[in-house]
This record gives sequence, structure tokens and C-alpha cells, in this order.
Amino acid sequence: MEKKMFQKANPLIFAKAKQLRNNLTDAEVILWEYLRTKPFGYKFRRQHPIQQFIADFYCHSLQLIIEADGEIHQKIENKIADKERDSALHSSGIKVIRFSNKEIFNSMETVISKITAAIHERHDAKI
Repeated sequence: MEKKMFQKANPLIFAKAKQLRNNLTDAEVILWEYLRTKPFGYKFRRQHPIQQFIADFYCHSLQLIIEADGEIHQKIENKIADKERDSALHSSGIKVIRFSNKEIFNSMETVISKITAAIHERHDAKI
């Protein structure tokens, strides 16, 4: 059975996601410029509602989320929340990879390399 794309996200999450799509951070804009090219033929969506969360970027066919983490994610309470969120998504079969804004700004080649590895890993797992 194929998983539903939004996995029971509620209407408030959809409204918040729309607001976030209209206000991407600088790091998200840079990452989106790459992901919108459909790397290896895979479509990514930005600010995608899934369950009670909003993924920065989500590829449904690969069950892959890519997050761009700003400074706020360095706070201990946010690290804990991110870990719990990632665990909940992982239990639904979704892989989450995270990049700091600093990585995106300073090492985009490395970020692309890691995304490529994750795409190939998820693609190979589907076969």
C-alpha cells in the first residue's frame, strides 16, 4: 500500500506551510534552487505538510526529507525537538537529512554530494 503524501496533516498545518513557502530563508532559497531541478528525476516539494510537521523539502517517491537548519536549531530544546520529530518520521519510513545554514552557504558542493548519496540510497532501497 502506497503511503499518503500528507499522512493526515491538518488544515492548520497546510496554512502554515503556505505561509512558509512565501517566506523562505536565504539558505532554503539556495537549497531550493538545486532541488527544483529534480535531481536524478526526483521531484521535491518545499514546505510540505506531513503528519503534524512541515518538512522544508520532501520527495514523496523516496520518502526523503531535507531540512535547512538555522541558528535556532542549535538551542538544546530545539535539538531535542528535532530528534523527536526525526524519530517520529523515521518510524513512518521517512529518512530525514539535515544541513546547517552555514553548510549550505559555505559548502554547497558537499551538501549536494550528501543529497546525491541519500537519493541513491533511497532509490536502491526501493528496487
